[in-house]
Amino acid sequence: MTPRTATLIGLTAILMWSLLSVMTVATGTIPAFQLAAMTFAIGALVGSLTWVGRAKAVSALRQPLVAWVVGVGGLFGYHALYFLALRFAPPAEAGLLNYLSPLLILLFSSLLPGERLAPHHIIGAVLGLAGTVLLFAGNTGSVTSGQVPGLIAAFVAAFVWATYSVLSRRLKSVPTDAVAGFCAATALLAAIVHAAIEATVWPDTMWQWLNVIALGIAPVGAAFYAWDIGMKRGDIRVLGAASYATPLLSTAFLVMAGFAKPSANIAIAAVLIAGGGLVAARDMIWKR
Repeated sequence: MTPRTATLIGLTAILMWSLLSVMTVATGTIPAFQLAAMTFAIGALVGSLTWVGRAKAVSALRQPLVAWVVGVGGLFGYHALYFLALRFAPPAEAGLLNYLSPLLILLFSSLLPGERLAPHHIIGAVLGLAGTVLLFAGNTGSVTSGQVPGLIAAFVAAFVWATYSVLSRRLKSVPTDAVAGFCAATALLAAIVHAAIEATVWPDTMWQWLNVIALGIAPVGAAFYAWDIGMKRGDIRVLGAASYATPLLSTAFLVMAGFAKPSANIAIAAVLIAGGGLVAARDMIWKR
């Protein structure tokens, strides 16, 4: 697989994650950790289905402890922190802090062997960050002392996701098949937390059930496998900058579904984020 192909596969993860918000809204009032347990279990099943016909695929689960710490710590740690952020902090502020992760991925990638940040990578990331700030502009308000823990959780979540993404590159020898095991462990931990702090609420309608299944198949399933391939074999700098497309596309899908209203901010943010992505991906686009 060429780096270009791996990067394109990684970009599909960003597209799938942009559907996360609209699909989550459509699942009804299922508690956060219950929904995480359900969808990550489905995501683990999605990965294990690819083992069919490959007798040795299950051996991918036999990995060093550090691989499990990074994999499960990244998937469960990030989602647990982000859920806590949404519980205690205003969604807009939490979202802005959480979307520091693309810039952090770009910066952390410079610490990897053989990777070097060029000016256009930094410019692309800054344009993406500017577009994300504009996307949330007008939706932020005053922050109370009781919301500070939530904001800290969102900030730490950004570091956890960036660290998980970049360390995936360092653990390049760990096959993507192992992600199914990481998803299964994450589902188990989410189920334990759910049982401890949440009341169980099952979907009311078939539509809600279908959205739970769809979440598990794509944004909380296939997306993590695609991201793993992109991080390990693709251009990590392009993927880091392109991650800023997630909040924009997510907002666009919410608008199309009737859960949000279009605005001039969204249009300008689209230009900034898309422009930043094109600038950051200049090498890949013009590569012959």
